Amino acid sequence: MGQLDGIVAVVTGGGRGIGRAIARRYASEGAHVVVSSRTLADLEAVVTEVDQEGGPEALAVVADARDRDGARRPVVEAIERFGKVDVVVNNVGGSIGNVMDPFTMTDDDFEATLGFSLMSGWWTSQAALVSMRDLGFGRLIFIGSAASRVSVGSIGYTTAKHGMVGLTRELARLLAPHGINVNCVCPGWTNTPRVDFARIGIAEGLDASQAKAKYAAQAVQNRVLEPHELTGMALLLAGPDGGGITGQVINVDGGFGV
Repeated sequence: MGQLDGIVAVVTGGGRGIGRAIARRYASEGAHVVVSSRTLADLEAVVTEVDQEGGPEALAVVADARDRDGARRPVVEAIERFGKVDVVVNNVGGSIGNVMDPFTMTDDDFEATLGFSLMSGWWTSQAALVSMRDLGFGRLIFIGSAASRVSVGSIGYTTAKHGMVGLTRELARLLAPHGINVNCVCPGWTNTPRVDFARIGIAEGLDASQAKAKYAAQAVQNRVLEPHELTGMALLLAGPDGGGITGQVINVDGGFGV
């Protein structure tokens, strides 16, 4: 018996990195996982891995979370296939366009980053609320960032991730009477395809290994985490042992900035 037997979990950005790791961990604990992203090949690979590992039926949904309908699509298809949604992990986000220079940044780039890194999570979560309310049970998990508490990203990204904290806390307050918990998990530097230390190093005159060492040193453990290290907290918050945890912003970051 797994901790998530009978659970239906939607994981956005589920084709790679942290989302992929969480989806596989959930499946190993008995959950039907619905993974979404823009890249079908990545999603199919996750579904194949779940099948090969003996997990319950998994579903791949190609969707662009920057679009309102796209962000809601994985929830809609999860309900059509499995009849409900118990857990949503909002794992998409990133910077779009020039959002580093306040003197040259365009409104479109700033708004696009807010849409991708904040509004997408709201759109996906809202699509699941009626199902969760009817069940009297739900778990919304936002994947934040170190940029949820300090200034370490682009203007738009840091703004969005700070906003995610407010969204987490307000939803937790409003949804608690319906048995729905809402939490935000904040990684630090994590070894995902989005974190390209070669590219980061170019801007600072460093090679990839030097850049990785520099940013690893920002955490007291002096290392970059692996995606699977986020899955324990994601499982706790989704499972029965996390029933008393809501409205929290939880760092899983190797001690970033301590």
